Amino acid sequence: MASRALVIVIMAWAFAEAFAGDPSPLQDFCVADLKSPVFVNGFVCKDPKLAVPEDFFFTGLDKPTNTHNRVGFNVTLVNAAMLPGLNTLGISIARLDYAPHGLNPPHTHPRATELLTVIEGSLYVGFVTSNPDNKLFAKILHKGDVFVFPEGLIHFQLNVGETYAVAIAGLSSQNPGVITIADAVFGSKPPISDDVLTKAFQVGKEIIEELEAPFK
Repeated sequence: MASRALVIVIMAWAFAEAFAGDPSPLQDFCVADLKSPVFVNGFVCKDPKLAVPEDFFFTGLDKPTNTHNRVGFNVTLVNAAMLPGLNTLGISIARLDYAPHGLNPPHTHPRATELLTVIEGSLYVGFVTSNPDNKLFAKILHKGDVFVFPEGLIHFQLNVGETYAVAIAGLSSQNPGVITIADAVFGSKPPISDDVLTKAFQVGKEIIEELEAPFK
C-alpha cells in the first residue's frame, strides 16, 4: 500500500512538472492595458470589446537607430509594452543596428531564445554553454543567414564588415529581458565589492577600478 502511495505521489509530481511554466492563452488575445495600476506577471488585459487594430500594430523597424555610442550598437525592441497585442502571446521582435566594427556585447536573455537573421552586412556571432564546459559556438553570418541563441546563454554579435550591418531578431517571450554582462558586473548600483571582483577575476584592485570606470 505504501509503495502504491509513493507511485501516486511521484506521478503527481511528474505531471505538475510537465505542466509548469507559462500558461497558454485562454482567449483569442489579451491586449495589454498599459495604464492599469494592477501588477501581474505580464500585463492586465483590457476589455476585448475595446480592442482596436492599432493594438496589434507597430511601425518603425525600417528606420536605423543611432549607433554613436561606446560599442557602436543599438537595438529597437518591440515587446508587449510597445505592441500591446503581444501580451500573453510569448513572442517579440527586435531590430539590431551595428556601426562598422560595432558590438552587441556579451549578454543574456533570461526569458527567451533568440533567432537572429542578418539583413545587411556580416556579423561574427556566438554563444557559450553553461558550466562546466563553457563551450563556444560561433560563426560568421552574411545577409540572409540565421543563427539561434538558446534561452539564458551568454551570446554576442560583432560587425566584422566595413559597412553598417542590420539584423532582425525574434524572441520567444513578450518581455525577454536583457542582462549585459559587463554592465551588470562593473556597473551595478551600488557597486559590487572589490573583494568579490578581484577574487572572481583573479586580478588586482587597480584593474577592477579601471574596468569599472567607464560604467560610473
